[in-house]
Amino acid sequence: MITAGLRRAIGADDPQLRPGPVPGSYTSSLPFRLNPADPRPAAADLAARLAGELWIATAEVTGPGFVTVTVTHAALARLAIRIAHAGPACATSDALAGHTIALARSAPVSDWPQARAALAAELTVRLATAAGAVIDPERAQVPAPPPPSRGPVAEAVAYAGPDAVRFALARMPPGGRVPEAAVIARHVLANPAYAVRYAHAAAAAVLRWAAALGIRPAGFMPRLLAEPGELALLDALSWLPERVAVAARRGRPDEFAGYLAELAARTIEVMSTSSFRKIPDISSERLWLADAARTGLAAGLGLLGIDAPPRL
Repeated sequence: MITAGLRRAIGADDPQLRPGPVPGSYTSSLPFRLNPADPRPAAADLAARLAGELWIATAEVTGPGFVTVTVTHAALARLAIRIAHAGPACATSDALAGHTIALARSAPVSDWPQARAALAAELTVRLATAAGAVIDPERAQVPAPPPPSRGPVAEAVAYAGPDAVRFALARMPPGGRVPEAAVIARHVLANPAYAVRYAHAAAAAVLRWAAALGIRPAGFMPRLLAEPGELALLDALSWLPERVAVAARRGRPDEFAGYLAELAARTIEVMSTSSFRKIPDISSERLWLADAARTGLAAGLGLLGIDAPPRL
């Protein structure tokens, strides 16, 4: 949501953003595309324009011609309530509006590289449509082939389960190492195929335990979300729609799956702190943050076609 606001304020479909030095900061390399020979004048013009936005604390030229923007603490903290209210739409944007994509024809799948390629084609379409692209109406959808009933992929599904295999395939880069069923089946946080679903369940558990005590999110004061881990989680959540769009633009859903693993790690770290484990004393703001983490992870897993269980 913050990245979508930056894209509109900058006036570019792809503002070429990357994380800045602190939570809530975003660095754009767009001036290098506008004027490769001397990006600093374009950077100065862009920084001056962005500095006029009320939700932006600072906008300055950094390095040889980058623009680094830091949003206000209130803008970053309010993501908690904005994402929770948005639901699955928190992962969507108009970054690829006006783009048309064609559905790839399905092909039989018998081994890991073929399975990865087939899933990557499917997920690229999912991510692109979430980022505002439309499917070419002249290309009729070809039914996907049935999952293999024999071979290494089928054996891994039988051993580890379809969601674990699907996440492992989604996270597998082109030419990447073939997943090992014994590894992706493990219920340990070192296994991203498990950790992302565990993180969603951990955030959902905070809300469930609070509801059992009659505690629900109500008012919201941004200043009460200020712990370093909370800010880092908010920062990670702020990238959700942008990571969807970039992965679709590059045809690299593995990059989006990797982002979800990072978001899961932030979520688990925060949900494990005493501020979130002492439910009778939990603040409304932290309940909103737990809801935002649960919502963002569920939206991301949904785009990958993976179930987001409330309990594990």
